[in-house]
Amino acid sequence: MLRFALHLVLHVVAPAALARVVAPRRWVCGWLVMLATMVVDLDHLLAHPVLDPQRCSLGFHPLHSPWAIVAYALLAALPRTRLVGLGLLLHMALDALDCVLQRC
Repeated sequence: MLRFALHLVLHVVAPAALARVVAPRRWVCGWLVMLATMVVDLDHLLAHPVLDPQRCSLGFHPLHSPWAIVAYALLAALPRTRLVGLGLLLHMALDALDCVLQRC
């Protein structure tokens, strides 16, 4: 349960820190855009059970697949969609961290 709480906190705090670095003058707007990328977790609703603390979401859920991650990297490379892409890549990195910690 503690790992899950830490995971959720990081999904809020890490985008704020990244927004401060990437868009320092308008970091609040950048943070909100990155928070909006949490909608990517809607693909969890396709799984049964919806929330399984022992399941690594990377490679399991469609929006957490390798192909989706490549698309997120492309979004991050384009100036108009950079914040969305970075938010999605950060989300995937935090989910990857969770996968590593669940194996410990």
